[in-house]
Amino acid sequence: MSETITITRPDDWHLHLRDDDMLRAVLPETTRHFGRAIIMPNLVPPVVTAENAIAYRDRILASLPEGDDFQPLMTLYLTDHTDKEDLAAAHASGLITAVKLYPAGATTNSASGVTDIKLVMPVLEKMAEIGCPLCIHGEVTGTDIDIFDREAVFIDTVLDPLRRALPELKIISEHITTKNGVDYVMSANSNLAATITTHHLIINRNHLFAGGIRPHYFCLPIAKREHHRLALRQAATSGDARFFLGTDSAPHTNPNKESACGCAGVFSATNTMSCLAHVFEDDGALNQLERFTSLNGPAYYGLAPNKARLTLVKSAIPMDYPTHIKTANSEVTVFDPGFPLHWRVV
Repeated sequence: MSETITITRPDDWHLHLRDDDMLRAVLPETTRHFGRAIIMPNLVPPVVTAENAIAYRDRILASLPEGDDFQPLMTLYLTDHTDKEDLAAAHASGLITAVKLYPAGATTNSASGVTDIKLVMPVLEKMAEIGCPLCIHGEVTGTDIDIFDREAVFIDTVLDPLRRALPELKIISEHITTKNGVDYVMSANSNLAATITTHHLIINRNHLFAGGIRPHYFCLPIAKREHHRLALRQAATSGDARFFLGTDSAPHTNPNKESACGCAGVFSATNTMSCLAHVFEDDGALNQLERFTSLNGPAYYGLAPNKARLTLVKSAIPMDYPTHIKTANSEVTVFDPGFPLHWRVV
């Protein structure tokens, strides 16, 4: 006999859609299940002004499947030269929901990111004044810091000093990957939350090298040791309002992943809800799935939950899902959790 769970339609609080042919190929994989998503602005060139955000939003809306009511929540890409008045006007008009801080060189298309936090303090002060949230890719980029330590060092040297200087600034520490990140968020009384990805709840760094290099598990921030993964699982399944879903679903074509210098990113939009139902059931926390995917994020951003509902059904026969999504010129590989998925969205 099948099992069923019905929850408020979820949102994705960290999503990459790219642009043009890739946008059109991957967008339906998100809109099929999710009501809204925070859209990452790291295009080439990046979305740095209100004018850029309007144009990108319009391209997304034009690519929606017919009859779809998905809402893209736009962001601006913070640079050393961001115009704080343009940002404030974009936020006041409702055009943007948040601003994204990439340390320069931290991840895909981040070369235009912030080179020194001191250079953007006037903009951050303005954001704190107007109540505009800051989404942070929390890693330092110095070559002297081990890649597996970059999140912990960022917390100590950038994030904590920033929060002490601007305690009124609302911050989302995105795609945390360490127990350090979990503990730091839990130590905060207000104005700090974190997103957690689907894949970081499932893989640790061993998966990158299981029988050879596994490029489709390579992401930034990189997967960490097992005790960090378990800390993320505990945070996500706890129901704590400070933790919510941000898939960081990030499509790259297979040639760009499977190369001598492969791109960072895991594409999980297609099967995220099935993966999460598996994880939460394994941890005896199916009753907390709705909070993590559908309630905590809207509450932190000051938005109402979606009115629509979503039902998942568990069956004895594993579900079929596409292993690849076709684009105009190639394919994108869908995240493989490494186990059969018995929960499916109906």
